[in-house]
Amino acid sequence: MAGSGDLLPVVGMVSFQVVFAGLNIFYKLAVSDGMDLRVLVAYRYMFASAFIAPLAYFIERKNRTELTRRVLVLSFMCGLTGGSVAQNLYIAGMKLTSATFATATTNLLPAVTFILALLFRYERLAIRSLSGQAKVAGTFLGIGGAMLLTFYKGVDITPWHSHVNLVAAHQQQTPAATNYAMGSLLCTVSCFFYALWLIIQAKLGREYPFPYSSTALMCLMTTLQSSAFALCFDRDVAQWRLRFDVRLLSAVYSGVLASGVMLVVLFWCVERRGPLFASVFNPLMLLVVAVLSSLILGERLHLGTALGAVLIVAGLYTVLWGKGREAKVGDLLPTITSRSFDAPAAANSSATR
Repeated sequence: MAGSGDLLPVVGMVSFQVVFAGLNIFYKLAVSDGMDLRVLVAYRYMFASAFIAPLAYFIERKNRTELTRRVLVLSFMCGLTGGSVAQNLYIAGMKLTSATFATATTNLLPAVTFILALLFRYERLAIRSLSGQAKVAGTFLGIGGAMLLTFYKGVDITPWHSHVNLVAAHQQQTPAATNYAMGSLLCTVSCFFYALWLIIQAKLGREYPFPYSSTALMCLMTTLQSSAFALCFDRDVAQWRLRFDVRLLSAVYSGVLASGVMLVVLFWCVERRGPLFASVFNPLMLLVVAVLSSLILGERLHLGTALGAVLIVAGLYTVLWGKGREAKVGDLLPTITSRSFDAPAAANSSATR
């Protein structure tokens, strides 16, 4: 039984990464079907709120303290940075690039978070220590990988040639022109807002230490914000009408399964094995997305994408190694801890994020 108990967190994190890889595929299909990305984000958090709110009520109703104005303000800011703004930027970046490219950029989060943590004095830079040098080196590796992703395409290295292209099958409008420079910028700025969200969420966690309730609050705030944002730009009733098609599947999948069920799985794994354990599985999502995108979306894998992804993942592990070594020797200042409620960055969220 002990062996199966040790295996369950591994199965949980693998499932988490596979589900979030599928989320990127559904995002790409929904946008290709002509769904307004702002409407998609709004629906995602509507379904997430409907799933998480009852869960929070029944699990934490006996221990939950009274809501204060400060908690509501922090929840609003968390919803704005980590939900509304970050998700809209991320999907917009994916629309201009590819699912694999956008997923690769999410591994920049530890480096971006580290830089912001230095600025906000959550982290200190002991440059003479091995751990401090590792964090700096990892940050530069990640940034270098992102630049390689953006400016170098290279030869096609897709190991197979699939004739399946679900994007073409769902294409309802003229395909958007690819723009890797702009798409990369949008995805990187999305990481910046996620990192900012972590800093705000750290404050929320101290003010209101109830993970399910605080997550439900953030999802509700994001629903209100993203719905208002979408209505300001697109009041076409047809965009909001859901039928049993890829749009409804994308909304339910992203809201209930990704932001709902997998959130519980992530909490459970982090509680038992720690955030560092959860974070090491993050590159698995990139691998799954790359395989699925080439098999069913007609995307091609190029040398620049592969090399850039390798550098970003190497930077991720270098930063995490530095933080792990720092924690072992006990020379950490209070650092950012968070309970992630969102994708595409949930596994990274549990590490630094």
